[in-house]
Amino acid sequence: MVESDYEGVGRNEAEQVQRGTDHRDLEGTGSWDGEAEVCRRHGVSSATFYKWKLKFGGLEVSEARQLRLLEEEKARLKKLLAEAMLDNAVLKDLASKKW
Repeated sequence: MVESDYEGVGRNEAEQVQRGTDHRDLEGTGSWDGEAEVCRRHGVSSATFYKWKLKFGGLEVSEARQLRLLEEEKARLKKLLAEAMLDNAVLKDLASKKW
């Protein structure tokens, strides 16, 4: 997994959501006091809390796990594509030179 693929949600936070600790917390919060308590308990800012809520709030734990796996696969495929494009550029450069 590449951390930049999480767009503001780091690996540690995503793993906490995957394990379900924060997932259950996000479902039950409706008042500011509850949200502040969740932030305090997990040592995160309210901005991080809202990022989690936007990204993972409606997901079940299994869905969050599937999302993580898909994002890991996406990162792997992006890396493979970049390597293939680099190889292609090198081959074109070599082919264009006169011997």
